[in-house]
Amino acid sequence: MSSFESRSKSRRKSLLTGYAHRMRHAATASEATVWSALRANVLGVTFRRQVPIGGSFIGDFVASEVKLVIEIDGSWHAQRGIADARRDRNLQRLGFTVLHFSVTQVECHLPEVVQQIRESITALRGTA
Repeated sequence: MSSFESRSKSRRKSLLTGYAHRMRHAATASEATVWSALRANVLGVTFRRQVPIGGSFIGDFVASEVKLVIEIDGSWHAQRGIADARRDRNLQRLGFTVLHFSVTQVECHLPEVVQQIRESITALRGTA
């Protein structure tokens, strides 16, 4: 890798980390609701919020132990279908499982969302 590529990669990582930090302090109401359900290791794994992954992506909630990414999709995701699908494929190549939940699912069906996350954790532990 040339020094230019190294500097460019380092700068991109720094920008991504800074952006993730800002996103943690500007959580949406749905993200705050999910965070309160996931924090403190209540599902047997530790989740972190707004985590840079692979130098190009930020996961809303990430449980590194089982390589699980939880995404809360607002209405603007409707216009990002192709980009979101590409992002998911890249995360899967890195070994992550990605679960998507809509804001409506979080607001109206939180217990079911948490149960689906719990079942995914159990399944991922079974395959580890």
